[in-house]
Amino acid sequence: MIGRAFANRSSLRAILKNETKLSELRFGRWISVSSNGPEEAELSGKRFAALWGNGDYGRLGQGSLESQWSPKALPPSLFDNQSLREIACGGAHTLFLTENGHVYASGLNDYGQLGVSADDRGYIIEPLEVAGLPKEILKVSAGYHHSSAITVDGELYMWGKNTNGQLGLGKKAATILSTPSKVKFLTGVTVKIISLGFEHSIAVTDKGETLSWGGGGSGRLGHGHQSGILGLFKSDSEYTPRLVKELEGFKIKNAAAGMLHSVCISENGSVYVFGERAKKKLGYGEASNNSVPSMVDEIPYSEKAACGGYHTCIITGGGELYVWGTNENGCLGIGSTDVAHSPERVEGPFLRHSVSEVSCGWKHTAAISGGNVYTWGWGGSHGTFSVEGHSSGGQLGQGSDVDYIEPTIVNFHRHMKALQISCGFNHTGAILEYS
Repeated sequence: MIGRAFANRSSLRAILKNETKLSELRFGRWISVSSNGPEEAELSGKRFAALWGNGDYGRLGQGSLESQWSPKALPPSLFDNQSLREIACGGAHTLFLTENGHVYASGLNDYGQLGVSADDRGYIIEPLEVAGLPKEILKVSAGYHHSSAITVDGELYMWGKNTNGQLGLGKKAATILSTPSKVKFLTGVTVKIISLGFEHSIAVTDKGETLSWGGGGSGRLGHGHQSGILGLFKSDSEYTPRLVKELEGFKIKNAAAGMLHSVCISENGSVYVFGERAKKKLGYGEASNNSVPSMVDEIPYSEKAACGGYHTCIITGGGELYVWGTNENGCLGIGSTDVAHSPERVEGPFLRHSVSEVSCGWKHTAAISGGNVYTWGWGGSHGTFSVEGHSSGGQLGQGSDVDYIEPTIVNFHRHMKALQISCGFNHTGAILEYS
């Protein structure tokens, strides 16, 4: 455990322990969990969201700008009493997907990333339904300032910041779109996966083809460097979805977009990474051209990927978790802050139970194992609205702003089961089931 500590940590932990006994999972200002209260009946069988971390701009959806050092859940009434299917945490906003395919959003709205066009507020502190999505939605993804949704029939809608073409709507499209727009360049293509990074986007089709677009700096789009007139480099940006040709012939089943790099996993379990920034930190070895996909060795058959600011996580077919990258604030979870130039397995609690889900923030990480949430890495932040000297972080959900260098369980009510996890820049959200 590293980072800023409290003057009397043992006293703080005693207080937190007592608070946990009263309410093991805090339910916003609307609901508090009791042992045998009506709330249990209300939530039984429901899937709902719990969030924690930086509360600036209302990204936690709790009706205030307060940050939360411990998980705080949102009541189903905010979503028309629907269960939630998925949560996606972005730079300073959050998307919520209900079981009936409706999308809600809260948080920062400076580039229209909430998709609530009729509301011109700069930020929204409680979830509002996203306007202009004509069909049921199956998946959502949130980037730093842009958002996306995939419909039941594989159409892709995007909204938010578009200064580098990250919405894939063409060079003539506006730089800010506050209403979801269909990516018409993908007409006739069925999109199965979408992942949004800092200023770029990656999609995978039902045929396993990989497309990328947006800001291409650091080679994160995987298209290689192209020379223009007189040998000068062309613009790095791609304004419409473009096939990653180096991955042709490989059926891709999973993809993740980070800040300056991207990862794809093929059907045969191989991992491919692209993005030239700090190549040794991203596991490229001695590859000479990192603007096109390079295969990462030393990892067993892989299933899922997640990318953070400068770190990467891979879940194998056997539920093992492998990581590599800069390891700032202990975000790799390997028990130190040493840089990992090649994949290392995260052990600790994951030696006993397999990992089913993983997500990366800028410098923190969260995973689900055995139905429990574990977090590690950067624990604190000076938020935009914070008082000088006061941390408004808490994205680890551990009751403090202290960094953790190993996976540490997040304390929920004993009947809670985690189903999905998502890390934003410095906030975290989970979909839980009360059984």
